[in-house]
Amino acid sequence: MNLRMVFYTTGRIVLFEALMLMLPAVVSLIYGESCFYAFLIAVFVAAVLGGILFFAAKPKDSVIYAKEGFLTVALAWITLSAIGALPFTISGEIPSYIDSFFETVSGFTTTGASILTDVEAMSHGLLFWRSFTHWVGGMGVLVFVMAVIPDMSDRSIHIMRAEMPGPIIGKLVPKVKETAKILYLIYIVMTLVQILFLLFGGMSLFDSLVHAFGTAGTGGFGIKADSVTSYSPYLQWVIAIFMLIFGVNFNLYYLILVKRIKSAVTSTELWVYVLIVGASTLAITVNILPIVGTVGDSIRTALFQVSSIITTTGYATADFNLWPGFSKGILLILMFIGGCAGSTAGGLKVSRVIILFKMIRGEIKRMIHPRSVSVVRFEGKQLEENTLGSVSLYFAIYMVCFFAVFLLLCFEPFDMETNFTAAASCFNNVGPGLGGVGPMSSYAAYSPFSKLLLSFAMLLGRLEIFPLIIALSPSTWAKK
Repeated sequence: MNLRMVFYTTGRIVLFEALMLMLPAVVSLIYGESCFYAFLIAVFVAAVLGGILFFAAKPKDSVIYAKEGFLTVALAWITLSAIGALPFTISGEIPSYIDSFFETVSGFTTTGASILTDVEAMSHGLLFWRSFTHWVGGMGVLVFVMAVIPDMSDRSIHIMRAEMPGPIIGKLVPKVKETAKILYLIYIVMTLVQILFLLFGGMSLFDSLVHAFGTAGTGGFGIKADSVTSYSPYLQWVIAIFMLIFGVNFNLYYLILVKRIKSAVTSTELWVYVLIVGASTLAITVNILPIVGTVGDSIRTALFQVSSIITTTGYATADFNLWPGFSKGILLILMFIGGCAGSTAGGLKVSRVIILFKMIRGEIKRMIHPRSVSVVRFEGKQLEENTLGSVSLYFAIYMVCFFAVFLLLCFEPFDMETNFTAAASCFNNVGPGLGGVGPMSSYAAYSPFSKLLLSFAMLLGRLEIFPLIIALSPSTWAKK
């Protein structure tokens, strides 16, 4: 285990966070807010800690293997969240550090679950920081660092695999550094395009920035008590469409750029994703029509919430807590499915769901015809046994971790619906749940222990379990 390289890389990440914290500091300075000083203190802490790790742990060997990649990602995300929480507490706008940590983890993991009961009372600088953490965490801060740091080795693919969501992560081009650059270039351009569309619809520059950050990272931190309900239908359509766009595998956008359009549009995962969105929208539209009143409003409301939940963004244009049980049931299922692999969305991922169903179908076929050879294909390729095994293993560990979180939440004095959907929402990085944690409510009523538990669940979901398990495993730290 090359621990010096792990701490050295983590130091770089923390130094990068010091630079990130300067942006909201500038915003707070523009608006003349006192939280400017809170950001300066956080910048100082990040610079000192990052500098110590960077200079004191500089390794002789810069090689990163799979174990180092997983451990680096886990430590970096925990450290980023711990330091990123400081401005909230230092400013006094979120007095409890545990609450601040929950809010920051929710931001970086693009969950969007909040403990705030009056978000509109927050300063512009802190609102900007909340949403900016979505944008940074969406594609992955370590992926960004790989793109901009000149001497990251090509073995950094292990970091990318540990941080990027989905069952199969590969390089778009031979150099992993170039892959990271391509991903972030696509990400930045798409974010800028959305900002322009929002500005065209009359949204202010500040509102456009924070909502584009939340949409691109599929995070969903709102700056109004009603999320985006009070914005015009045009702006709601823009946000809904871009949520769906950011829920698509970014590899497909690269294929379009290099004019391999046929390969992109024939993606099995893409069409299953579109089918799920379409069928869910249609079913909910019919179900809520008597409540909403008009067909047009019903379609817009249904599509928005389907887009928001399947991409695990969490924005809302309606209190779906008041919808019929059928519609709420569909949204709950979408929480678990999530977006496409290689997107900024959370959840199990559409690709894993497809593979799991194909494995089930193959197993049933083998039971009926014992001598037949069952082959599982995905995106036109035969999947190897180790890939199928990793999907099955991930699903099993996913269910064990989810129900462990849920059972521990059951010590809270809330109803089953609230606790179950709180666990599902945080573990799948969605944000709002049902019952006491619905779209117009918050997680403020949970105990400090449960907030830490849900913070851990958010990290488990965003990093797809294994980095944190490896980081907590005694064998990882044992000397050999």
